[in-house]
Amino acid sequence: MAAFVGAIIAFVGIPFAAGAPSPLFVRYQQEWHFTDGTLTLAFAIYALTLLLTLLVAGSLSDHIGRRPVLVGALVLQVAAMLLFVVAPSIGWIVVARAVQGAATGVATSTFTATIIEFAPERHRRLGTLISSITPMGALALGALVSGVAAQFSQNPGPIVFGALSLFFVGAIIVLIASPETVSRRAGAVRSLVPRLRVTRAVQPEFFAALPVLTAAWMLSGLFLGLAPSIDSAVFRMDSGLVNGVVVALQPATSAVVGILLGGMGHRRSITTGAAVSVAGAAITVLSVVSGVFWLLLVGVVLSGAGIGWVFPAVLRVISPLTEAHQRAEVFAAIYLVAYLAYGAPVLVAGELVDLIGLRTTIAGYGAVVVLTMIAGMAVQSRRPTLPWDDG
Repeated sequence: MAAFVGAIIAFVGIPFAAGAPSPLFVRYQQEWHFTDGTLTLAFAIYALTLLLTLLVAGSLSDHIGRRPVLVGALVLQVAAMLLFVVAPSIGWIVVARAVQGAATGVATSTFTATIIEFAPERHRRLGTLISSITPMGALALGALVSGVAAQFSQNPGPIVFGALSLFFVGAIIVLIASPETVSRRAGAVRSLVPRLRVTRAVQPEFFAALPVLTAAWMLSGLFLGLAPSIDSAVFRMDSGLVNGVVVALQPATSAVVGILLGGMGHRRSITTGAAVSVAGAAITVLSVVSGVFWLLLVGVVLSGAGIGWVFPAVLRVISPLTEAHQRAEVFAAIYLVAYLAYGAPVLVAGELVDLIGLRTTIAGYGAVVVLTMIAGMAVQSRRPTLPWDDG
């Protein structure tokens, strides 16, 4: 049980650190005078390096063990935090985000598998739920804490990232003392060859979930990548605290919904979350076009609720279909889809803002999310009820 709790605490730090830079980007932009396109690059490079690392190392822990992979990932996290502390320009921030993305790519699927394996048998479903809601909840907490630091400190970066450096050093010590859950097996070097592989048993549910996963994470990426720009350009709000709250509200709602409504039937959770996400995307576009701030908050909350239903339910559908020695590889494929949708579209959107304007870009982005989510709902409506689906 101690190893289970320790792994969860260590895992929390990964998405917490990922959310921390977002409220600070506007301050960096004001100090260093870079474009919105560069701002979204600093955001999206994290997701893109995460994807590349998932492709290369997503299943490595299935071969050499969970512990060495996680310790290596946290060492990279410490390096990224120190880069944030000393960064004198946006170029350093981009490098720090790239290193952070690589560390997260190594750690994400491995932590998910580790938490499920450390969970006591009677709490195995709890392990799946925690591993699915932790990224959203900790992301929100990181953005909120960073926003508070930006509001009340003249130099928040060293405070936030210095503290995170110490946290990750402590997490490394905890993981070194934890037991290993996977026996070493051959094929470690071969596993580093980039590939996408989902086991045959998982494929039907994996491909059925692609549209809703893509749309939900696109919506999440919109808020974390462009929320500071929306606050500043549309609503004329440059407060670090407001930026932190807006960035944090969506993942915080996701985590709360995942906890409170995790007992709903898996398929029903996916379709309900998809419908709520459609409403969230539409209201968000309306808020930006009309310039009404409270509508933005409603859109953020609905979007967060949508992913809070969708993502944990997808993991609950797929997890029982995986074998232990393939689990990290399957989770890597899921997170690959999630983070590709999270980072790539908002990077394109950041470039379009400079060409066609923020409002037009957000309207087009919202339309793509809505259409993709509706397609996903249609696919899910045709899937059969699973034996382990309790609703």
